[in-house]
Amino acid sequence: MTEHRSEYSSERALHIQVADSLGVSRESVRRRVMQYGVDAGQVAGVTSDDREELRRLRAENKRLREVNKVLKSATVFFAGELDPRNR
Repeated sequence: MTEHRSEYSSERALHIQVADSLGVSRESVRRRVMQYGVDAGQVAGVTSDDREELRRLRAENKRLREVNKVLKSATVFFAGELDPRNR
């Protein structure tokens, strides 16, 4: 698509044509073109790879927070069980 930009009067006209031919919204095409520019290093922004890494790290952090919560609860429970004052 990017190689045909010169054939259209504007970027918007190109997006409309591509969107119509693919049966998707113009906004979807515009976002894909912008993301392509970011991934290619032509436009500032978060690359697809970086976005995927952030998603993975957020999921991992959530899982680790849940594990820590369980471990803290278990520590409190077992500390109470081992306390000689509770016998």
